[in-house]
Amino acid sequence: MTDKDLYGGMIRLHILHHAAKEPVFGLGIIEELRHHGYQLSPGTLYPMLHGMEKKGYLTSRHVQAGRRSRRVYEITGQGHIALTDARNRVKELFGELVEGK
Repeated sequence: MTDKDLYGGMIRLHILHHAAKEPVFGLGIIEELRHHGYQLSPGTLYPMLHGMEKKGYLTSRHVQAGRRSRRVYEITGQGHIALTDARNRVKELFGELVEGK
């Protein structure tokens, strides 16, 4: 199992967490994840974002950023539900892994 296999779900949750606060874009998420020790390339992140959009967790649109167009992603209602459910499951797992429950 590679780190990407192990941490892929955590990265997706991190994306949903930030998208729930404000629209996100690829390079911004790459930078944010780098602050948490994840080293993702655009070739890894963008298929992940597209997959989350395909599943209905995110929606995207193009916006003008200066002279270029940027795709921004926003969380959907289904994404909010998934994030809430995941938070509950992570709390339970955290208890088992860290607190020895």
